[in-house]
Amino acid sequence: MGQVYVLLATYLRPQWQRALLLAFLLLAGIGLQLVNPQVVRYFIDTAQAGGPQSALVKAALVFIVFAMAARGMAFAADYMATATGWTATNALRADLTMHLLNLDLPFHKVHTPGELIERIDGDVSTLANFFSQFTIKVLANGLLAVGILVLLYREDWRVGVGLTAYAVLTLFALGAVQKAAVPRWKAERQTDAELFGFVEERISGAEEIRAAGAEPYAMHGLYRLLRDLLTRTRAAMLVSHVTYVLSNFFFVIGYALGLSLGAYLYGQGQVTIGAAYLIVYYIGMLAGPLNGIREQAEDWQRAAASIGRTSDLFRLQPQVRDNPKSVCLPRPRVAGQTKIALSVTFDDVSFSYGDEEQGNGDNMALRGVSFHLESGRVLGLLGRTGSGKTTISRLLFRLYDPTGGSVRLEGIDLRDLPLADLRRQIGMVTQDVQLFQASVRDNLTFFDRQIGDDQIERILHNLRLWDWVQSLPQGLDTMLAAGAEAGQGRGLSAGEAQLLAFARVFMHNPGVVILDEASSRLDPATETLLERAVDRLLEGRTGIVIAHRLRTIQRADHLLILADGQVVECGPRAQLAADPTSRFYHLLETGLEEALQ
Repeated sequence: MGQVYVLLATYLRPQWQRALLLAFLLLAGIGLQLVNPQVVRYFIDTAQAGGPQSALVKAALVFIVFAMAARGMAFAADYMATATGWTATNALRADLTMHLLNLDLPFHKVHTPGELIERIDGDVSTLANFFSQFTIKVLANGLLAVGILVLLYREDWRVGVGLTAYAVLTLFALGAVQKAAVPRWKAERQTDAELFGFVEERISGAEEIRAAGAEPYAMHGLYRLLRDLLTRTRAAMLVSHVTYVLSNFFFVIGYALGLSLGAYLYGQGQVTIGAAYLIVYYIGMLAGPLNGIREQAEDWQRAAASIGRTSDLFRLQPQVRDNPKSVCLPRPRVAGQTKIALSVTFDDVSFSYGDEEQGNGDNMALRGVSFHLESGRVLGLLGRTGSGKTTISRLLFRLYDPTGGSVRLEGIDLRDLPLADLRRQIGMVTQDVQLFQASVRDNLTFFDRQIGDDQIERILHNLRLWDWVQSLPQGLDTMLAAGAEAGQGRGLSAGEAQLLAFARVFMHNPGVVILDEASSRLDPATETLLERAVDRLLEGRTGIVIAHRLRTIQRADHLLILADGQVVECGPRAQLAADPTSRFYHLLETGLEEALQ
């Protein structure tokens, strides 16, 4: 219940005015529902006593007006409740998405995108009914039930006691069943998320699955998850249906008890026929709120599981976060202009991706790596797959913090810099470029409306890419697809996507640029265009080039060769190339591409 209170307080408090109006509508509607049977009672007793016809007509008109007003208020309350619920859940989706984006990479390595989509959309959609219906309808139904019982006590205390016992017993049974259902619904939601993750992964890898003939294996995994989902959903629904059976069973008992008491009191002459009718009418009305509470109890069973899963996500906190005492990176002025290039220092850096190593063991990604790259220089980073090259780039972006040692930019430890400021100072271009289902403009600016078309055009001219953009069907307004075959829009070739990635980096004018073999596997014409873009990109900036080919490494001032996470050679490129005893000399002799495979 503490988790429920936090969610309600966080996402319903901003809508307090709407909540007050909703409360008024509910209370007014409940009042009209309780008063109308009294009008019917008056009508019956007046008719039986031979009262004037005008009184009967007035009573009938009052009944009709009250009934229509109650229906109108119920409609308005339902509309208001739905709007409130979806406003709250949309805010919850936004907060949950931002929270997940800020979690560390290890979390995203464990949880697939499909699973997280289901957590953000599926679990939160379940809570939409909770926000919009549960609180409102439970309160409304509860107040209505209490009002009915109070009026039954007013008629005769024995009727009130009997129906109160029925209501309490029914609600107690519902609560007991709810406790048994929540863990089953939580298991069902988890299996549903696993199914979404599985389907997302297989669809995104459809080309590789078809090429390998692995369709039967993929379908086997799908059938297994569907079977698990069926089993867990069936178990959860069976327990929930017990709620329905119990509530109806107790209602039959309560209705029989109420009818018996009403008939007995009328037969004893202790109540009028109108009062007897009133008792029966209120018993019939009591079924409505109790059934409503039962239905909300079933929704609560699903919502409780989603609330727990959502709260579990919010409890996760990133290990990489801003230092409260962080300071922005100083940018001194050189020759009258703000300095762009930044120096990079790795000081005895060690790092392990596994929690169990804690800086020791045999699975270290980096071991005591140290180097200093002066501002404006280009470092060539060489090594076999798994040697630690990508880890260096991740540490520079502070996607991870080093296990030991420190990484510094302009002499300042990265942990002392605001994350947003740090990541604006570093740009990266890789072989794999993430595209969005959006225009070329939005893909260039990452949806930053502060970057105008004039700035975009100036940067593209500087990179000599404006002619390429102009060749597109609608220029900057050309819609791109997330892949060559995805959705609505134009797909880009690998070369075009990398051209776009180079332009992206220029938009924020970083001081350090990382190139991860960004011109590999391209046709000669596109590669020539990219090579010119690389030259412009590195001009006046510090560069780190992760390379596997000789042509890429030729622009480097210094080289760093890694093996098993350790620096095995470091020095000026020209000096190492001329030294027959150096590893780099050996790589050149044997062929750089072959030696680094």
